[in-house]
Formats: sequence, C-alpha cells, structure tokens
Amino acid sequence: MIDKFKAKFVEEAQDNVRDLEEALLLLEEDLNNRDIIERIFRAMHSLKGGGAMFGFNDLSDFTHHLETIFDLIRNDKLNADQDIISLTFNSVDHIKFLLSIGNIESEEDRKEQAELIRNISKYTSSSAPQQEKTVESSDSADVVDDGSKTYLITIVPDAEILKNGTNPLFLMDDLHALGEAVTISYCNDVPVISEFDPVKNYCSWQVILNTLEPLNEIKDVFIFVEDECELEITEIAAGNVLSHPQFGGLIEKARTEEKPLDKDIVLNIDFSGENGAKAAATKKKNIFKDHKISSIRVASTKIDDLVNLVSEMVTIQAQLTLYAENSGDPTIVALSENIQKLSRQLRDNAFEISLIPIQNELMRFQRLVRDLSKEMNKEIDFIIEGGEIELDKNIIENLTDPLLHIIRNSVDHGIESPEERIKAGKSPKGTIVFKAYYSGANVIIKIQDDGRGIDPEMIMQKAIERDLIKKDIELSKKEILDLVFLSGFTTRAEVSDISGRGVGMDVVKRKINGIRGEVSIESEVGQGTILTLEIPLTLSIIDGLLVTVAENQYVIPISNIEKIYSIADVKLSSSFNNIAVIDDKQYSYLNLREIFEEEDVSVDDSQLVLVKYEDKRVGVIVDNVIGEYQTVVKPLGRFLKKLENVSGASIMGDGTISLVIDTNRLIYYNDIQKYKNVK
Repeated sequence: MIDKFKAKFVEEAQDNVRDLEEALLLLEEDLNNRDIIERIFRAMHSLKGGGAMFGFNDLSDFTHHLETIFDLIRNDKLNADQDIISLTFNSVDHIKFLLSIGNIESEEDRKEQAELIRNISKYTSSSAPQQEKTVESSDSADVVDDGSKTYLITIVPDAEILKNGTNPLFLMDDLHALGEAVTISYCNDVPVISEFDPVKNYCSWQVILNTLEPLNEIKDVFIFVEDECELEITEIAAGNVLSHPQFGGLIEKARTEEKPLDKDIVLNIDFSGENGAKAAATKKKNIFKDHKISSIRVASTKIDDLVNLVSEMVTIQAQLTLYAENSGDPTIVALSENIQKLSRQLRDNAFEISLIPIQNELMRFQRLVRDLSKEMNKEIDFIIEGGEIELDKNIIENLTDPLLHIIRNSVDHGIESPEERIKAGKSPKGTIVFKAYYSGANVIIKIQDDGRGIDPEMIMQKAIERDLIKKDIELSKKEILDLVFLSGFTTRAEVSDISGRGVGMDVVKRKINGIRGEVSIESEVGQGTILTLEIPLTLSIIDGLLVTVAENQYVIPISNIEKIYSIADVKLSSSFNNIAVIDDKQYSYLNLREIFEEEDVSVDDSQLVLVKYEDKRVGVIVDNVIGEYQTVVKPLGRFLKKLENVSGASIMGDGTISLVIDTNRLIYYNDIQKYKNVK
C-alpha cells in the first residue's frame, strides 16, 4: 500500500516539476512578476512537504534549501536574476533525478547535491533570515472585505504520526504559503525527560490563516494525514482580521496561557467598524462541505484497457451487422443499427478520454530551446500556438522524439548567431514557432524558424557525394528537400553533441510514418524553414473503405480519400510513369495488383481511389470497393511489422483478416525509387 502511495506522489510530483519549469520560463521573461514567483514557491513547497511525507528525505531537504531563495524573493529580500533562474533549472534537473531514485545512495550523487546546496547557500546565507509575522495592535477596528477569508485551523496530530514520516511543521509551512498566517503551538502534554519518547508527537497547533485561496487548497494540505490527526477548519471572518486589536489580544492570551482559542468566542467577536465591512460569514459553522469533483486522475493503463474493450466491441458489432444482413429479420437489423450507433458514441467518448493536450509535452521543448540557445550563444524566442490541441496519448508518446529532433535542428542548423543575423539584416533574436491546429480527422503541426534556410544546391551536392542519388538526375525543389529524409544524409562535416551523425531526419520520417502521419519540408534560403507534420487523432479505431484486390480484402483510411472513380471513366497510360487523366487533370497512380504481386488480369469493374499525400493526389487502383467499414486496427506481429505498405490488420465480421493499407508509406516508398534506384 505504501508503494502505491509513493507511486502516486511521484506522479503528482512530476506534474509539480512541469509546472515549476513552465513558471521558471515565464519568470525569465518577467523577473518581477509576483504571481509567477508565488507559483514557483508553492510548487517547491508541495514537493518538499510531499517528499518528507513519503520518505523522499533527500528530495525534501534539497527542496527546502531551494525554496528559501524564492521565499526571500517573494518577501523582497532578494532580487530574481538570470543566474538564480539558471541555478534553479539545474536544481529542477536534480529534483527529477531524486524522484527517479528515491534517496541518494552513491557518494558521487551525494557530492553533486552538496555542491548544488552550496551554490544555493550563496544566495540564502547573505540575506537576513525571514522573521515570523507578528500580530500588531491597530487603532482601527475596521476590517475591509478584500475578497480574502480568515480561518481558524486546529490541528491535533496523533501521537504516532511521526512514525509515518510526516513532519507536522511542514504542514504549518504549507499553510503559511497560502497567505498571511499566525501559528500558536501547544506543548502542555510534553512529559518529563525520563518518560519522553522521541518518535512520539506531544504537540498540537492552531493556525489563524488569511488567504485568497479556496477552501479546497487548505484541505489539500492535510490530504495525506486526515486519518492521523483531529482537524477542524472554521471560517471566522471575511477579510483580514489578524491585525484587529481584540483578536490580537486573544492570540497573545492563548500563547501565554497555552490554552487553545475557543472557536465560539472567536465567532462572537464583532469585527465591524466605521466602514461597515462586517464579516458576512462570521457565524459560519465548520466548513467541511460536500463539493463536486470536476476531474479525476486515472491510470493510463485503465484508459488503454477501456479503448481495447471498445475495440473488441466494435469487432463484435461488425459480426452482428453481418449476421443481421444475412438473416433478413427486420427486428435484428434494427437492433444492429442501434448498437452500431451506440458503439460509435462509446468509441468517440473513449477516445476523448484518451486525448491529452499537446501543451503537456511542450515544456520539454521550451526547456530544450532555452538550454541549447544559451549553450550556443544564440538568442531565440520559442512561440507556441495551439498548445490546447489534443491528441491520443499513444500518438504523443511516439511524436515527442521526432519533435525534439526537429526543434534541435532548428536551433543548431536553422537559427544563425546574432552576428550573422545582424549582417543579414535580421533581428539578432531568432524565432521558432510551434503551431498546431485541427484539419478534419488530423492534426497539423508546423515548426517554423526564421533562420538561414536550406540551400537546394548544397543538398544535391551532399546527396551525390554520399552516393544517395545519381549525379545526372533531375529533381524538383520539393524532391531535393525531401532528400534530407534519406538514411545517412547530413550536411555537417563534423560531429557535434547536437547533430551531425547522419541519423535523424530519416528516423523522424519513419516514426511519423509509423503513426500513419506525414512530414514535409519547405524552405527558402535566408528566410527560414517550415516542417509540417500531419498526424491522425487516434490509431486504434478508424473509419475505413473496404476494398478487394484479387482474393484479398484491404482497408484504406477514409481520412486520406478524396474521391472514387470507375476505371471506365479514367484514361490510364502505363507507357510513361503510370499517369491517369481524370476530369482533364493528370494524376500518377499505383496498381495494388502490382504492389502486392497479384496476377495481372483484366477486371471490368476496377475502381481508382484518389488519395491525398502531402500536397498532391495519387490514384490507387483496386478491383472492387465494398463500402465504408469501422475498422479496429490491430498491430502486426514481429515478423510482419516491417511491411512498408501496411500499418496493421483488422478482423472482419466473418472472422477473416483484412490488412490496413498505409497510403502515406505506400506513396512515399514508391516515390523514393525515382531518385534512389541507383544500382
């Protein structure tokens, strides 16, 4: 059970770390933004408290040192600067490491943490220690309702609470982080030294907290210790009453006599004054109220199981549809149609659950641009548009590495140094724009930089030098740019830590194709480069077109199809490059009988399916079109997964297998033969 809670803490801590990194990047642009500073402090505070609670003692100790810097900053005792932010980023990397290993075991890791703490101490030791805020008397009894609320929080921990790794003082720290607070400690029950047990708790506390935060934020402080303490939270006033003279007297009396504040006495204090700002809710009862839960955290494996079950149901529904059609029974046909509608709705809902915003992964891209730009002495703005766009989590997992490589190339190859940019008449600061938007059943992602661009002549020269293409071949500009996707292609003469090994864009192409996506490139010398990725929203279930070739059935994703033509309406020419003339326009075409090495026979009712690929349209000739089919895509086994033209398989209603054709890869690997058929 403890391991389960630890795993939950690590998962939530990773969310805190992502939020921390995002806030640091924002603070770097606005060093005096108090809201961001508070956000950073709260994230560190949560990491420290949770770490101590779940046995991550090194994490808790290290984060305590780090949060001290931002405690000083938020109290105007220290100014944030670029050096502090860089140190904090290095510390965040160390926090990630601590989350992955638990507590430090090796001496080398211990030395690394000690070095970071020494660097942190350079900022904290030279600043005056933070003093606890005391309640001062005021001549005015007015209480202004500024939207905040004041709470009386009584915490009586169990005697055994320390044995579970909980430090109650961290709970007090968490409460102080929510606003202005005064803590009163009661130690009446501490025994004489001969009876004292160092692993038992003998103290209790009361905290008077004024905060703008909602009640749930206070309750979250105690989320892991609710069963290990007596807890009472009472709202005593609207507005800040900590400086009210009558209230201050009660606090001093409680401290002197070590007798807890009586909530009934506190609730009967009249906090109103000349301004008439009487606390509207001073007579409120204890405020543990029911609240609606707007969201829940679910393990990704459960979502995968749900999608798999929906997929199985879609397969069974296809069997039912086939049976209903063969039976001819109108009642069964009606039931089948209703189940088909419900299965589509259930499919759509299940997939919506599995979608996550791209924004969740963009933090690592922002961090990459920041770190590489500083390492290479470049100034770069990384702009995000459409971060709220959602994709299947499995697609995002396969998309992260290609995007990292593309952005790394933009920083390394694309954006020039400030000196080069000034000479070229540009701003010294470069720009990389990440833009995402929906396009039908797909998502389009564009990564654009305003750097030096790609010289087609240089690409041709390098490709010829590496024997990737023939010397006398003629290629369009687009085909030349596509050469960067060939295995082993690189324009770098020397290998660096960032790029130059000839392994990269070909892997990007394969990984994007592996999730049935497309990648294309546009570039102008001196103006910049745009890489465009077209990605499907999901991989598991698709709407497909069922076709036949010879004795076999295949599925073509409907999202890729433009139109379907009868061969009788199309003029075919196999004498030159397989050209089809449709409505007075020429399209290249592929015959699936040739692709799959079937016997070439004349079929009167052949169909040409016009599919889109990047910025062009290509015809795919099949023997017959059966109709639309809701397809559950199953992965191919390890012996078949390298098939270039197929992305998966589907079980039909009659139990037979249909292969799912990946038209993007089909056309790509056919095109590549135009200039790669060297030998």
